[in-house]
Amino acid sequence: MAETYSIRIHHRQKGTHYTVQVPSDRYILQTAENQGADLPYACRNGACTACAVRVLSGELHQPEAMGLSPDLREQGYALLCVSYPRSDLEVETQDEDEVYELQFGRYFGKGPVKSGILIDDD
Repeated sequence: MAETYSIRIHHRQKGTHYTVQVPSDRYILQTAENQGADLPYACRNGACTACAVRVLSGELHQPEAMGLSPDLREQGYALLCVSYPRSDLEVETQDEDEVYELQFGRYFGKGPVKSGILIDDD
């Protein structure tokens, strides 16, 4: 039988808080939605950053989070759509564009790419 954990979610963009109960064998996002939480999402399969959160306390497991680099995971970011709780948690939603920039901004900082060739305006 799966253990159940208390998950406190601060939805920064809406200024709301949710506390939900999530079994360790269930995805946090889907279970939270089933309990009335209105949270951001897009792909629901760990490939984007729409449901990204910052873990403030607690532990989770996210083996399918393709949309987050190992560096961002180590910094405490997670994707709720493919995360399983491993303890009571407190998380805070993030702005998708901010997370995307943290992850990919360094690749696009050198200018526009056209047909696979970097265009240097200098």
